[in-house]
Amino acid sequence: MQIHLYTYDLPDNVFNGEPIAIDTETMGLCVHRDRLCLIQFSSGDGHCHLVHYPDAVYDQSPNVCRILNDRHQLKIFHYGRFDIAVLGKTFGIFPLNVYCTKIAAKLVRTFTDQHSLKALCRDLLGVYISKEEQRSYWGAPSLTSEQLRYASTDVFYLHNLKEVLDALLVREGRMQLAQACFDFLPYRAELDVLAYDFDIFSHTG
Repeated sequence: MQIHLYTYDLPDNVFNGEPIAIDTETMGLCVHRDRLCLIQFSSGDGHCHLVHYPDAVYDQSPNVCRILNDRHQLKIFHYGRFDIAVLGKTFGIFPLNVYCTKIAAKLVRTFTDQHSLKALCRDLLGVYISKEEQRSYWGAPSLTSEQLRYASTDVFYLHNLKEVLDALLVREGRMQLAQACFDFLPYRAELDVLAYDFDIFSHTG
């Protein structure tokens, strides 16, 4: 794994339209309160490109925004609902053409409730990843090597997981259903930003 760290934006021409894995790190897990601190990208080639936001400066990221806006470039997330909401709130862009490994896993791994990235890497790839830095301080002006490696791991395996999960979705006849869920995901994230935790599909209210 090769890690490349930048501040506020990606360099020009790092990616050329290939499927790209994306993850975010924030100050916490409340979309309305906790700011974006880091975005991780990988095209599955062994390189992870990390964009650090040491403070809340988000108007210097044209290359990041270009990727988020590109409807032709597939974007792979794990629990994309949160990441897409964070990116939408921060940049005003809710990425389309997305894939979520957690949704895919829930559709085909119905024998278990273990759908975390750590569980999927272990069960589907035979890879054991550490989550020790998950609750570390991502708002620091500089990040530790341990934080950078942890953050990179969150995108490093997503292409491989997608490949395995796609085969399972096809085998179980649930690919079309999965795609419908992926297509709706950006709108579900936008609802999270607009309506907090209000569920418009609920019978109550």
